[in-house]
Amino acid sequence: MDVTLEHDTADSGSLKADCSQPARPVPSRRRFFATAVAAATVLGTREAKAQSIRRAKRKLPEPVRGVSLALASAAMPPDAQLAVWRDPVGRLVRRTTLGITKDELTRAKALGFSKYLEEQLKPSVIDDRAVAAFVATNYATLRMSADQLYGEDLGKVMTEIQDATIYRAAFSKRQLYERMVEFWSDHFNIDRNNVGYLKTTDDRDVIRRHAMGRFPELLKSSAHSAAMMEYLDQTSSRRGNINENYAREIMELHSIGVDGGYTQQDVNELARVLTGWTVTGMGVFTYDAGIHDFGPKRVLGKTIPATAPGKGLAGKAEADAMIEMLALHPKTALYIATKLTKFLLQYDPTDAVVQTVVAEFLRTKGDIPSLIRVILTEQNLMLAPAKYKRPFHFAISAVRALGPGLTNVSLVRTQINYMGQVLFAWETPDGYPDKMEFWSGLVLARWNAASALASATGTTFNFDVTPFVGTSAETGADLIIERVFGGEVPLSLRTRLVDFLRSGPTNTARVREAVSLALSSSQFQWY
Repeated sequence: MDVTLEHDTADSGSLKADCSQPARPVPSRRRFFATAVAAATVLGTREAKAQSIRRAKRKLPEPVRGVSLALASAAMPPDAQLAVWRDPVGRLVRRTTLGITKDELTRAKALGFSKYLEEQLKPSVIDDRAVAAFVATNYATLRMSADQLYGEDLGKVMTEIQDATIYRAAFSKRQLYERMVEFWSDHFNIDRNNVGYLKTTDDRDVIRRHAMGRFPELLKSSAHSAAMMEYLDQTSSRRGNINENYAREIMELHSIGVDGGYTQQDVNELARVLTGWTVTGMGVFTYDAGIHDFGPKRVLGKTIPATAPGKGLAGKAEADAMIEMLALHPKTALYIATKLTKFLLQYDPTDAVVQTVVAEFLRTKGDIPSLIRVILTEQNLMLAPAKYKRPFHFAISAVRALGPGLTNVSLVRTQINYMGQVLFAWETPDGYPDKMEFWSGLVLARWNAASALASATGTTFNFDVTPFVGTSAETGADLIIERVFGGEVPLSLRTRLVDFLRSGPTNTARVREAVSLALSSSQFQWY
């Protein structure tokens, strides 16, 4: 496919793929994108295959294009980029935030590596009142009970949880906390299209409440979530007619992992243990002894004796005990340690690093900040390769770099959707993939998103280019590099930016286009 990159002034500078018209020469843009165009070969590849879901009634999502690992190698970060990330504090900021900014980097350097990390590990002590006030003012549904949400317009409820998530990720000072909210939202994935307004209560009462707490409390809270009960069909499971979906997923995806050693018989027996766990009213977890199986059971080698049927909570206690066992199981320690290390550090962590995290999990009984502390050491970060930003991460990092005047995030939401990561809409319970080869096929969508954000001049989203206008090409390029990259880029990228700015006056339009090119560069795709 012949991909032509052109500037369309009628469409806010979007980048378009033109397969039918002859290519028009746009020398400066073509030079700038010379490296990136190689990655565009992935645009015509096959749809990514998501992990199959247990319920045949669900369709897999289709908007995301994925590529093979071999093709994805075209999007590998240049060695020159990694070579300039010499500062451990800069690497720490890239991993603990959803986008490096000049102010964040300055603060981190002033505190030093250890103090900055410790501050981010204690989000409750970070003053985030400005963001909290904006969220409270603009997204009222986030505070509502299930009964209240039921009476609201569903479209409004769904939009507000997405927009609040975007706003918090972009502007919160509790950046590591927001990264963990992102991680646990995928780990305990719930498709909003299956549970509607209940996703709002799950996000508030499960994910955000426990994202930086202890894993056992997080697992228990998820197990008591009406949204999770509904999503994985626990509400239809009862004595004599069990549904195994939640029993399987709490082991395979939430705790011990697919290689945790459980059998199909364990799934069946755990489903029996969980009978009685259901939802009442408009979305309140409850235990119904009338549908619980009080017979003897055996799960993962643990025998649960039969008890006399009754109306008390003896049946619920069986499941509570099993969830506690799963939360602190050695296989859970390995599964969570591996997954969290892959998310925060690198796609293929060494066994030595993972085992250090496993030991910390077992020592602290799943204390999440303690796990992060042993993952994000200076030594680990300096040895770790760059990771590829998923669409949500890419868009948020662009917003953080631009620092726009903003009253509404609808533009950002639209671009995230366009790039294929619609928030809370991954249909399978495994969550959005955190794999470079899955996302690196959407190069053109990223360029369009970068252009749309850098070109925005509306009342709801406005990137102020005043500091850049009228500067020399060299000064303008350095200001962009400081704003967008924290000052650390290969000389080759600076040269391309300078050349681009030299080809015309540094007026408003030229600066916006230069910034969009910086956001579209291969260097900005990694963190």
